[in-house]
Amino acid sequence: MRRSIAHGVAAVLLVVSLGAAQGPTSSESRSNVPQKSRVTVKKQAKPYQVGTASWYGDYFQGKPTASGEPYDMFDLTAAHPTLPLGTYVRVTNLRNGRAVVVRVNDRGPVVPGRIIDVSYNTARVLAFKAQGLQQVRLDVVQPKIVAMQGM
Repeated sequence: MRRSIAHGVAAVLLVVSLGAAQGPTSSESRSNVPQKSRVTVKKQAKPYQVGTASWYGDYFQGKPTASGEPYDMFDLTAAHPTLPLGTYVRVTNLRNGRAVVVRVNDRGPVVPGRIIDVSYNTARVLAFKAQGLQQVRLDVVQPKIVAMQGM
């Protein structure tokens, strides 16, 4: 009887000890032990501007922009009153979350209360062409520079 009780206790202790996680001993390398991964939430940067956007299209097609290039309503471009020409801006439609990066190549908008005029194609990508106006978020982005080697 004692023997069966001892076997039962040993079995219980074995099961309990197998279920417990063992940490590394002082002789084991800690680098081989998997660590809990931390999920870090990247804090979203403060937007450059938030406000109303409008779009302009075929009336201006081919006319010179402030940068000197002809306006092409199918390019992903925009007009902004103060950003330097050539600046890239991510425009996010706050209603549906769609975003696109455009290049500032013109000055505008001339209507008070609007922060940016985008090309027809930009409005189409952002899905506000039919509305004409939309609340947007602007974030200035740095373009990636691609170096060509061995030419």
